[in-house]
Amino acid sequence: TFPHPKMASIVAASSAFSTILTAQFLIPSSSSSFFLKTLTRRSTAPLLRLSLTSRRPLRNVMAYATLGLTRPSNTETPKISFASKEVDVVQWKGDLLAIGVTEKDLARNAEARFENAILNSVDSKLDGLLAEASTEEDFTGKPGQSIVLRISGGLGSKRVALLGLGASASTFAAFKSLGEAVASAAKSAQAGHVAVSLASPDAFSVESKLKTASAIASGTVLGTFEDNRYKSESKKSSLKSVDIIGLGSGPELEKKLKFAVDVSSGIIFGRELVNSPANVLTPGVLAEEASNIAAAYSDVFTAKILDAEQCKELKMGSYLGVAAASANPPHFIHLCYKPPTGPVNVKLALVGKGLTFDRYLI
Repeated sequence: TFPHPKMASIVAASSAFSTILTAQFLIPSSSSSFFLKTLTRRSTAPLLRLSLTSRRPLRNVMAYATLGLTRPSNTETPKISFASKEVDVVQWKGDLLAIGVTEKDLARNAEARFENAILNSVDSKLDGLLAEASTEEDFTGKPGQSIVLRISGGLGSKRVALLGLGASASTFAAFKSLGEAVASAAKSAQAGHVAVSLASPDAFSVESKLKTASAIASGTVLGTFEDNRYKSESKKSSLKSVDIIGLGSGPELEKKLKFAVDVSSGIIFGRELVNSPANVLTPGVLAEEASNIAAAYSDVFTAKILDAEQCKELKMGSYLGVAAASANPPHFIHLCYKPPTGPVNVKLALVGKGLTFDRYLI
């Protein structure tokens, strides 16, 4: 994870120019190391607003900096509220109850009823409909499998879904995929209020529950987002809220969920940058985005942008030779993150190189 949520906003890529990003991190006594994920970002117009820990949203700075060949439509960032709850799934009221199940969770007893307590409870309220449907649909809990039932009573929810997790599930990636499956099911059902539960939540430790809830939230946000700026029509998700059931509650979990949403917002920003065509994303536009990130979070970020003349003074001949193939002048970005307080124990430098003007040529 990022040592600071604002790291989700770092521009760590370049276009017709190289990018250097340096970061100095605090290593707390409770942790021996941080695992840093690098985002490759290329900018777009208009820019989405990030809901980072600091309540200062990035400005929409990209005023259609194009060559006039295209004008992207506005992008709608998923605005989903997450909450952790300890309630009985059969009592939860909303549009869709999604249950993540492993292959073992689907085991039946001699009476063909689910041995799993949660599945048995839900199935009992539905008079065996869940067991019947899983048999008819050959649902075995494999990754990617799902069944969604529209129900007329028995539960507080209008629909119930079973989402496969495979033989077992214990990794961040597995539960992130579950979140993505939840987003897909919610979109298909046009569900606004969704609950997510695991069939066997008691098998997890407190720490594992925190990580699992965070992964589900990340997957749901990323699965809901769709970059439709260059599409004439697109079915939009109605998802507004997600209740994560059975994985704990309290301030620590709420903090984890918020952090997951913050980082996901940064990933979405990066995806938009990458998806922008060359006439939308120019070196100048990306440099402006880096500068605005530094300005918005000046307590931890600084940005230095070198133009062609400054690069020439530094004898960056190879760099300028590549940039000469573009009609747009190069911009060399140095974006630096430093913790606001405390000693610096580790310094990292990430170097990215890319070209905006030819990345769509084959």
